[in-house]
Amino acid sequence: MHLFRLAGAAPRPRAPIADERLDPKLAALLDSWPGLPAIVLGRAYDVLGANRLGAALGFAPGTNLVEKVFGDPASRTFYADWTAAAANTVAGFRVLHGQAPDDPRVRQVLTAMLDRSPEFAEHWARHDARGKGAEHKRLVHPDVGALDLHLQSFDVRSAPGQQLVVYGCEPGSETADRLELLGIAAASRA
Repeated sequence: MHLFRLAGAAPRPRAPIADERLDPKLAALLDSWPGLPAIVLGRAYDVLGANRLGAALGFAPGTNLVEKVFGDPASRTFYADWTAAAANTVAGFRVLHGQAPDDPRVRQVLTAMLDRSPEFAEHWARHDARGKGAEHKRLVHPDVGALDLHLQSFDVRSAPGQQLVVYGCEPGSETADRLELLGIAAASRA
């Protein structure tokens, strides 16, 4: 679709949404998965919602994934393979940009990151475009250590441009134990 858009052969992009919100029913679904980190991303990679474990993992509502990867120095240790995470983040953001290039929030994130991060600009100039799908993630959480996760991403049909992202792991693994510990710590803080 990205190439079709570049060639001017794709359908016109969606009209910008004035204020993107998380559907309360989707928020309730997130909360029904206490043992799996789950988040909903908006059209500019803003975290619109997260269950308690998703927020404890580092993806609290209000976080922007592009800004987290390129603007937060801690992301270089949080993502075990920061280079791959950076490339995937920009490639995914390019897909979102292609779907809504005139969206004010998408443009705001793009402009800010091009101004603030030479590494983002370098990746952006490559024109890689690929959305989230089934991926393997290795994260290093400051409280519980290394996490070996797989994620699945789903388009939210009731809110075009939004994505539901659910992280999982092998049952009985060290990661499962560490996620449980992270969940207990998050629940006690709440």
